[in-house]
Amino acid sequence: MITKELFEKIKETYGDVASWAVWEDEGKTPKSNMGNMDIFDLRMNPNLLNILQNNVVMVGLDFSRQVNFTKPFQNFHDPSPSANDFKIRYAFTNSVYYGAYMTDVIKNTVIISSQNMRAYLNANPAIIKRNISDFRKELDAIEAHKPEILAFGVDAFEILNQYLPKASYSKLIKLTHYSHYISKEKYKEEVMKQISMAIGL
Repeated sequence: MITKELFEKIKETYGDVASWAVWEDEGKTPKSNMGNMDIFDLRMNPNLLNILQNNVVMVGLDFSRQVNFTKPFQNFHDPSPSANDFKIRYAFTNSVYYGAYMTDVIKNTVIISSQNMRAYLNANPAIIKRNISDFRKELDAIEAHKPEILAFGVDAFEILNQYLPKASYSKLIKLTHYSHYISKEKYKEEVMKQISMAIGL
């Protein structure tokens, strides 16, 4: 649980780039209700603060496409037919990781191809270092004290593993990226297995 004051501060500071692992329930289709942002309205969802947690941080690499968010916390809540955010909802609903803070390690840089992004970052290590510095400030701002970090995909994991000081987190776990071409059921099975192996269960 986080306080209302902290929630509002995070919304003001990082609402345009980050979010929480909380979604409206799935409806008739796997992607239904993904973009319903009423879930973050404390008047409509007064139990929200009891769900949110900052001891688990889910981290992607970057925005996968150019976006124009109109409401806070829309990242990872993409209703687009081509988006795969719904797999994260399916994988973590009713788990201890539901309610985690969600963000990207590289911000304000949109390169759709992961291969091109990898080449760009390899050629510009100063950008990685600057974003890691900003990421550490973000962890401080959300009052995350040595959180468990779940990294979506190899690239996000490798950047965090190489550049983020080990003292900044309790565990860093590499997860299959949700854009991987597998079913939501298989994705849930895979990431839960990865988490279990990483924490020694």
